Amino acid sequence: MKFLKSLNSKFFHEAIPAKPMGKYAHFITIRVTESYPLFQTDGELNKARVRAGIENKEPISRLAMFKRKQSTPERLTGRELLRNYKIGDWEKCDYNVDFSKTTPDCILYGFAIGDSGSEKSKVVVDTAYSITPFDDSHLNFTLNAPFENGTMSRQGEVTSRINSQDHILPQVFFPSIVTLKDPTEAGFLYVFNNILRTRHYGAQTTRTGRVRNELVGVIFADGEIVSNLLWTQKIYDLMQEKKQVNFPDPLNEDDVLEAATQAITNLMSQECISHTDFIGTSFTPLLSEIKSITSDETRLQEMLNQANVESSTYAQTWVLKSGKKELKKDTKNNKKAATVTE
Repeated sequence: MKFLKSLNSKFFHEAIPAKPMGKYAHFITIRVTESYPLFQTDGELNKARVRAGIENKEPISRLAMFKRKQSTPERLTGRELLRNYKIGDWEKCDYNVDFSKTTPDCILYGFAIGDSGSEKSKVVVDTAYSITPFDDSHLNFTLNAPFENGTMSRQGEVTSRINSQDHILPQVFFPSIVTLKDPTEAGFLYVFNNILRTRHYGAQTTRTGRVRNELVGVIFADGEIVSNLLWTQKIYDLMQEKKQVNFPDPLNEDDVLEAATQAITNLMSQECISHTDFIGTSFTPLLSEIKSITSDETRLQEMLNQANVESSTYAQTWVLKSGKKELKKDTKNNKKAATVTE
């Protein structure tokens, strides 16, 4: 079933292949914080000491958004849709507890269940870094838990439920490239839709963590492209050159998107791989067509059903059967070992 008229079918496989076939779809994304999210490990915001830019060589500390902080909320968005429309083995699938091994989520994003089998993720996400330095991208807040009357004291007793926590500021930008290996058309739309729909990232996602994903393009290639860090450093250079970085003022979003588009275009011109870029004006009709599919309930369900058929077929052919073969092989080897021991 074909969904997209604005893309050549050569970019996609008819079915999910069992081995890497050298087709890559790269989603060029700017993640924009819209509240006070927390990307932290062991109680502290994640950060890294890196060079400011490619040309600007001074070291700075940047906020870091680890890969799991990005991929987990997006795959949970997709799983929620599958449950909503009762597509595939949605009842059995329980994230990080019991994977069905057959849904688009399991096959595209991967799973690992100890001795029960595993599937390597076809969605590749790397750590993203803030364009602005750590010191200008976060703020420490004092948190409290008041009594029922709204105060911190009751009957002469003052609560000690007071704490402080570093939060990332609104309008901090994290350039991030999400890669899908060997996509089918339905798989491409499934991952694209997850990126567009996901709105919360990081810890305490029920109360904060609002993040908006702005896609500036899609690149189809026969290999992996530039890293998030290199892209971020190039954006920083371009904005510094135009004097658009004025700490501690937040960056202007229009300036960031313009610099991000120019940076990825410049970096891709230096690549040694074959690639087709949909960036800027060439990306607009593709984005509009994809949004028309994902916002139409009927067409959305058709896409999800197609993605599920492809993943189920792949699972039955390469995941479940191979697992049974390995089990039989292990059982046979154990019997031989037992015979030798006896």
